[in-house]
Amino acid sequence: MQLGLPASLVKNLTSIGMTEPRAIQKQTIPSMLAGRDVLGIAQTGSGKTLAFTLPVLARVIAANDKRKPKVARALILVPTRELAIQIEENVRLVARNMHLSVALVLGGVSRFMQIKRMALGVDILVATPGRLMDHVRERNIDLSQTRFFVIDEADRMLDMGFICDVRQIAKLVAPEKQTALFSATMPKEISHLAESLLNDPLMVETSPQGTIAVEIIQKVYCVPIPDKKKILAKLLALSDFRSVIVFTRTKHSADAVARYLEKSGYPVGVIHGNKTQNARQRALGGFRNGNLQVLVATDIVARGIDVPGISHVINYELPDEAESYVHRIGRTGRNGAFGNAIILYDKSAEKARLHAIEKIVRKKFELQAVPDLPEVILSDKADAKSLRENSALKSLKKPQADCFLTDGRKRKVVKKIKRVKFFKVYKVDKNRRRSSRFAETG
Repeated sequence: MQLGLPASLVKNLTSIGMTEPRAIQKQTIPSMLAGRDVLGIAQTGSGKTLAFTLPVLARVIAANDKRKPKVARALILVPTRELAIQIEENVRLVARNMHLSVALVLGGVSRFMQIKRMALGVDILVATPGRLMDHVRERNIDLSQTRFFVIDEADRMLDMGFICDVRQIAKLVAPEKQTALFSATMPKEISHLAESLLNDPLMVETSPQGTIAVEIIQKVYCVPIPDKKKILAKLLALSDFRSVIVFTRTKHSADAVARYLEKSGYPVGVIHGNKTQNARQRALGGFRNGNLQVLVATDIVARGIDVPGISHVINYELPDEAESYVHRIGRTGRNGAFGNAIILYDKSAEKARLHAIEKIVRKKFELQAVPDLPEVILSDKADAKSLRENSALKSLKKPQADCFLTDGRKRKVVKKIKRVKFFKVYKVDKNRRRSSRFAETG
């Protein structure tokens, strides 16, 4: 891979086995090295991360000037924490031994280390909009001298309500800057954003919107909603389901599916917006290193997460936005490898969603019956855990005194406690007219 890149970058790329550029890299890198703005319409797994990080790194190296306190030379703005971490790891990998300062700014983790990292100035800042705006307001970072500005997954920014933040950040960046904007789809709002931010950009479109990699085999199994958990557990027992992402529509569904699979004996992690950043990274790390066979997730990981060797993506529930289906199944079949995408489809509840997906991928799906699958029995470990939980619940079903069940906002008297997870139980001290905690669960 040459394309006008410095020898130090080429050496690092060769050391990690990257010798041939992808299509989007061939089109993007020379133009960005020449200082031109770029508008890229690129599907997930197309290689766009290196398409913008390599020329930005090359131009920062060529500038060869000293870092200034609290100043970021280049800003890469992304919608999700997972994508930010992924890009920061890629930047560090290709910039190894080049004495460049790289900082990661995202929510869900301590701000102290981020402030400390930015205090001396950074060459490459990878950030999510919300936390970056917090640092800007607190004057922990100065963007007025930032010369290179990349917006990745712009349509996802729109979906998550970050467009106003993106526009505000763009105003803070140096007027004489090079800008690159990448998006998998191009709705009107993103077209208007591109027009306002980019100056005579090169437009790069590697594949039409909604394109699915030919290496992905898609199947639709007709499964009523009450049977989905059982069928999912049976599918995962098959030997070729080695590394599987299961997508749900809601956080509640993700937790429920993960609990069921754990009771079925599967090593499983779960990621959604209510999980702390550390918990999300532990789950993703366990899935990446093979300790977890299954990762249950909402659409928070549908874009940008590149975990090698994912054998299957299972749509336990179809997404509300048809475009999300393309990004979900793009987790498999990456970099020329073959992958499998399965939909567990309930016709009575998901007909409209499937029709919307067929329209965007320009394909009519063949509905199939579920093949014969092995039975799955709850593991002994899971049974023991369930027995312990049931015993704990029984011990609380007959309280010795009147109790208050509170969620921190409302209180109500209960005679029989049926569910205590996530709640605290308080015993009433009538003489002193205040309550003291005697049990806590969840």
